[in-house]
Amino acid sequence: MISFIEELSWRGMLQDMTPEIEEHLSKGMASAYLGFDPTADSLHIGHLVGVMTLLHFQRAGHKPFALVGGATGMIGDPSFKSAERNLLDKATLDHNVACIQSQLSKFLNFSGASSNKAELVNNYDWMSQFSFLDFIRDVGKHITVNYMMSKDSVKRRLEDGNGLSFTEFTYQLIQGYDFFHLWKNKNCSIQLGGSDQWGNIVTGTELIRRMGGGSAYALTVPLITKADGTKFGKTEGGSVWLDPEKTSPYAFYQFWLNVSDEDASKYIRIFTVLDQPTIENLEKEHTHAPHLRLLQKEIAKQVTTMVHSEADYQMAVKASEILFGKSSTEDLASLDERTFLAVFEGVPQVQLSKTEYESIENVLDLFGEKTQAQIFPSKGEARKMIQGGGVSINKEKLADPNASLSFNLLQNKYLLIQKGKKNYYILEVK
Repeated sequence: MISFIEELSWRGMLQDMTPEIEEHLSKGMASAYLGFDPTADSLHIGHLVGVMTLLHFQRAGHKPFALVGGATGMIGDPSFKSAERNLLDKATLDHNVACIQSQLSKFLNFSGASSNKAELVNNYDWMSQFSFLDFIRDVGKHITVNYMMSKDSVKRRLEDGNGLSFTEFTYQLIQGYDFFHLWKNKNCSIQLGGSDQWGNIVTGTELIRRMGGGSAYALTVPLITKADGTKFGKTEGGSVWLDPEKTSPYAFYQFWLNVSDEDASKYIRIFTVLDQPTIENLEKEHTHAPHLRLLQKEIAKQVTTMVHSEADYQMAVKASEILFGKSSTEDLASLDERTFLAVFEGVPQVQLSKTEYESIENVLDLFGEKTQAQIFPSKGEARKMIQGGGVSINKEKLADPNASLSFNLLQNKYLLIQKGKKNYYILEVK
């Protein structure tokens, strides 16, 4: 079986590691942890690199710990950030932690009798037991201010003129203690993280050496970038979340489907569990027929299924075909409401009361006063375009403006009106 380091290496997921970590891993099952910041009640795709790192660690036969920072989430990590974050209360953090655990369970095996089953830990459980005086006496004395000031995350904040609070300055010491606690109580000898966490992680290895006389190891993965230089995981609408209520499975699928060819070759290694021969064969096929976007389609399939479900993936594919290809009224009616609204997000909406809708006698009357301002400026123009075959309702082309209005409402409340090739409108009956 391929080793954990070898797996990360060929996938382009290895940035830095401390000496002797490979030898340590070769001796048998090891334990490692990676931290997640619970400042929101969902992970986003930027977190997926860390999640996949833990997944590969477990698949290699080792034991992963997912640490949610219930305590450090109250402080905020200053690493490569320009300003201090808003601090969260305990109730909000508890809610966020529960949501994150549910999402992680789709990737990591937390159940069963296996010795390498994943565990979720919350640093609030041990940090809340510390008084301030106990912490600075028992932990703070082991790390000098000079050592802490030498970290890039601290130096950058001081150099940009914004400074950082004492609260943020202590973050690396608290994260370092997390590592010591897990090393001492859970036999956890490795911390994993993004390359921006290197300074915080080695502070932990230093505390383990000084407070416990032990050895520990660090490994970081690269920060993910896009080929065009823009930030990974961001769209015009903001972050791409794993929570389907924040980012619909359709929008999630579309994000991966639309990555560039250059990024697709990198992302398929990082964000899927496909093996090397399979990926390299896909790349060869993609090179011969790039217009088919085989790499993007496979990434979108793999990640959407893993994060959401096979059913959500199939629904996203069907929705894409409706929007970008030929489709029927039956295809449109098969979409669930969430997917339908996601597909036509941003489309102008017109509302009619149920009484108003039921009083309409023919298709032309649908484009009366209530809808004129947004769809047609006059009934005459509507009549002309209908007769010319330029208007569809629920993907069914209209031919007679005097035909009765006999369409089934999608989800019992919507009509999809299409004017020309690209202009869509949603009529909602309330």
